[in-house]
Amino acid sequence: MPAPAHTRPHPAGTRLPWWALALPVLAFVALLLLIMNPADAHAASGDPALAQILERARHLVEH
Repeated sequence: MPAPAHTRPHPAGTRLPWWALALPVLAFVALLLLIMNPADAHAASGDPALAQILERARHLVEH
């Protein structure tokens, strides 16, 4: 006669805290604002290729 196996029940669902979603969203918005702000464009002037990519991305987002 086999012994009954003891299995632990799986939790119905794991809930994330509110900041687990809020922090990545906040970081994304902050980085997007840094890219979109033309006053900070001088920071990318060291690498012309990077400046061109950022300008094209800004142009695509605006239109």
